[in-house]
Amino acid sequence: MSDKPSKKWQAEFLNQEALDEFEAFGPEIQAKFFRIWKLVEEFGLPAVREPYIRQVEGKIYEFRMTGKDGIGRSLFTTKEPRRVVVLRSFMKKTRKTPQREIKLAQKRAKEA
Repeated sequence: MSDKPSKKWQAEFLNQEALDEFEAFGPEIQAKFFRIWKLVEEFGLPAVREPYIRQVEGKIYEFRMTGKDGIGRSLFTTKEPRRVVVLRSFMKKTRKTPQREIKLAQKRAKEA
């Protein structure tokens, strides 16, 4: 068995609250998240960009999912080596990502 770290990107939720927020999404939005995640695993995070992933502010990025239930967003940050930490998930109701959601993600990122 090798002690080398995996070259694949890995995802995790910051805590149970972040997981619960994600699980509140309907099945269509969750499925779109996992499709985007498969792209990240296959090609690497730097290669996957809009319309799937966008930098929001500083070290906060968002997974962008759209379905019949609306627009879902999962805000995340990255950690070494090759880890994505999902900080906050919510259904978006306005054109721009609400500042309060970004601030909450930034606060949670300090825990990551």
